[in-house]
Amino acid sequence: MSSTTGQPPGIDELLERVRAGYRRIEAREAYEAARAGDALLVDIRYAALRDRDGLIPGALVIERNELEWRLDPRGSHRVPEATGHDLPVVVICNEGYASSLAAASLHQLGLHRATDLVGGFQAWKAAELPVVSDNP
Repeated sequence: MSSTTGQPPGIDELLERVRAGYRRIEAREAYEAARAGDALLVDIRYAALRDRDGLIPGALVIERNELEWRLDPRGSHRVPEATGHDLPVVVICNEGYASSLAAASLHQLGLHRATDLVGGFQAWKAAELPVVSDNP
């Protein structure tokens, strides 16, 4: 409950709260961390956006509705990259909103180094970082 009104928080307040729990990362920093092997980039955008805008080379694609199951190091449906709770994950959505909620959810699973990309894929693209197209 919101302490000022007694009402549940709205989405803006909720985003502010979850983002206060970790340090978000900018596109260039995410790129450098991934290149150095210091971060796993996870693209949670849905297929239509990936088809339209392209992919980040090397990013693991896990749609949002599967994220926790695929990254839980103790889960039976985890991806091979889900090696432990110390895994540095950078969650990427289209504009940096859904990824904040996703990163907070990963924190609840014990993935304490999870963060998200400020501005999402659109910020990555605007920074002129590498993008590849699935379409011929």
